[in-house]
Amino acid sequence: MKSIFALALSGALLFSSAAFAAEPESAQKTEPTTNTAPRGDQPAQQKTARAAIGKGELLDLNTCVFLALGRHPSLAAARGTVAAGESRTGQAQANYFPQISASGSYSRIKSAASASSGRNLSSDPFDQYTAGASLTQMIFDFGKTPAQVRIQGLSTDASRSDYDSVRDQIILAVKQAYYGTLQAQKNLEAANENVRSFEHHLEQARGFFEVGVKPKFDVTKAEVDLSNARVNRLKAGNALKISRITLNNAMGMPDAPEYSVRDDTAVVRQETALSEVLETAFKNRPDYLASTARMKAAEESIGLAQKGYFPVISGNAAWNKTGEDYPRNEGWNAGVAVTVPIFSGFFTKHQVSEARAQFDVAQASREVLRQSIVLEVQSAYMNLVEARERIPAAELTVKQAAENLEIANGRYAAGVGNPIEVTDAQVSYTSAKVTYNQAVYDYNVAYAALQKASGIRYYAQE
Repeated sequence: MKSIFALALSGALLFSSAAFAAEPESAQKTEPTTNTAPRGDQPAQQKTARAAIGKGELLDLNTCVFLALGRHPSLAAARGTVAAGESRTGQAQANYFPQISASGSYSRIKSAASASSGRNLSSDPFDQYTAGASLTQMIFDFGKTPAQVRIQGLSTDASRSDYDSVRDQIILAVKQAYYGTLQAQKNLEAANENVRSFEHHLEQARGFFEVGVKPKFDVTKAEVDLSNARVNRLKAGNALKISRITLNNAMGMPDAPEYSVRDDTAVVRQETALSEVLETAFKNRPDYLASTARMKAAEESIGLAQKGYFPVISGNAAWNKTGEDYPRNEGWNAGVAVTVPIFSGFFTKHQVSEARAQFDVAQASREVLRQSIVLEVQSAYMNLVEARERIPAAELTVKQAAENLEIANGRYAAGVGNPIEVTDAQVSYTSAKVTYNQAVYDYNVAYAALQKASGIRYYAQE
């Protein structure tokens, strides 16, 4: 009789293999691939994350991004979500295969006395042994299992796109923090230069006062200007510390030691038309791809809910042995079952209604995201154009302010100028340099934002 059970098992395995092979290509693509890195980050996944930053190390933008992609906890969480989605796809595919179980039990039994007759009819205690195995194989469920596999596959695709979205957001945050640190470094350099200039001016004022050429007012004015410059330098130094803390956080390394960053700022002309950037965004944006996948999954869910009206055909087989002593009695059974839903309290009807409502929600959410992408791309594009046009004007202002400062210092050294003239020129020069630094920062951040908004991939190399 065991051969009957073995034959049923072999048939079930052959059927499940054929059913899985007959699955549409789109569904087969969702087979779990836990060893495959999420899309968009394969180059970074092939490398080992750096353990730490060396004290005093000079970091460039590429290194900062690489560190973030290897260590940021948000990316690890997104990677785990992808793995969970792949496992859910495998769970959905499990219905293609036979469900096999085995059981065994032992009981010590003693019959109770008959209460009606008053006589002791109890027998001696005896042992009861039971062992068995059962097999159930889904034969045909009107496409429920393939639909579930497709839905989970689409959900996993959405999770992969979510991973790419998190990755892109981390890269943008690193770029913003990196350029912010560069801006803070340059502002501190300008503040240091400002302090040195006022120190030199104070020495001049004291020298002129000692020889009786200039009044005490010039010395006092120079001391006040120097004090203000030192206060501004303290502010600039604190801004640099905060920018480094922000960069550490963006890299997922809050306890990083002291380091410096390389000046990677460059003005790259962006000649691509806005319409082309928008077209690229809708093709490449991972959040838009995720939204599209979720909308398709919601659409598939409507069909899956409607299949609740249809029956399920399954095959089953069982083998068992039971008895008090050896040899035990052997039994088996095999057959086909058809489960037909007749009335479920309108459960299936409400499931279909819910699936349609969820599809409407997914469709509306996708449209909201589409409009948000249009706004994001347009804003980043306009900010890039504006910052690029502002840089030459800021450069000219720095040049003019430097010439004006040179003239003011020359006039004061010749004894024909006044301290207010020097102070105004020095303040204008420092302000012009800060304005230029801001323009360069705005340009690089706008360029990074436009790359992120259009879904352009950035790969960091170790």
